[in-house]
Amino acid sequence: MRILAVETSCDETGASVIEAEGVTLRLLSNVVATSLPLHSKTGGVIPEAAAREQLKYIIPVIKQALEESKSSQNNIDKLAVTVGPGLIGSLLVGVETVKAYAYAWKKPIIPVNHLFGHIYANFIEKRDIEFPAIALVVSGGHTDLVLMKGSKSLKWLGGTRDDAAGEALDKTGRLLGLPYPAGPKIEELAKKGKDIFKFPRPLMHSADYDFSFSGLKTAVFREVQKMDSAGRAPNLENISASVQTAIVDVLVTKTLKATKEFGAKSILLGGGVAANQTLRDKFELEIRSLKLKIPLLVPEKQLCTDNAAMIGAAATLIGKETSWDKIQANPELYFD
Repeated sequence: MRILAVETSCDETGASVIEAEGVTLRLLSNVVATSLPLHSKTGGVIPEAAAREQLKYIIPVIKQALEESKSSQNNIDKLAVTVGPGLIGSLLVGVETVKAYAYAWKKPIIPVNHLFGHIYANFIEKRDIEFPAIALVVSGGHTDLVLMKGSKSLKWLGGTRDDAAGEALDKTGRLLGLPYPAGPKIEELAKKGKDIFKFPRPLMHSADYDFSFSGLKTAVFREVQKMDSAGRAPNLENISASVQTAIVDVLVTKTLKATKEFGAKSILLGGGVAANQTLRDKFELEIRSLKLKIPLLVPEKQLCTDNAAMIGAAATLIGKETSWDKIQANPELYFD
């Protein structure tokens, strides 16, 4: 079975073709067009600008995904599309385009939750995932812990109460005058710095599985203010190292707490922040330190950021076919 999947939840325009044989998923194509250079100039995503760029990209990206996978209307069995959460204008570009294809081609559509996509990126190609598993979705807009009792069983354990981890990195970057998105630059600077500021680790030892990073951002703001008042330029390397270490400590501590409580046999990461090598290394270090004999599974870095391959994977494994005229974009969709 072949699925043509489309992802347009934020500023990326993605199309992918996935071939499924049972639970084995083979990636035939994965095309992403980004409007990042446009948003870098403004220090963040402007929703209207993102949607306008996606209107330009959507058809060429779909055509390229079909060409690279040697697919056509004749051998595509189903279509899949992100319906939320995300920016309403961007979501509509993908949803309405796929509905038009489904109507014209007389093919079924599978609506997909973007957050599920980040988790199921781990299932692309052959992966040895044992259950129960704990999945951490960590990106610019989301930080969530999910218990998976099986490949089709997901239970939300907790999430961010305010800023997500990636959002905290971007806001810190803005305070420091770093380019958007700030995560990669902060990771680069952190390699030359030290965790000398000891910023707060909000909710790291709370009884629940919620996250909160707005207080961390405020602590950075106050530190930068003190430096400005003293006529000193912020030490970008040390601030970056301190912020990144605080965020990584919280993510790893709460994930491993859930791992032990629920007897998880695998840990899955997903989302743009999962591309952070420091986060990956810290997980591996702590897993060894605690003598846990469980694998840490992380998608290839190009599958951590927004892409359509992960939407195709989620559609294949947990998706339900829906009539094209009943599919609607839902920017507020969460773990439903």
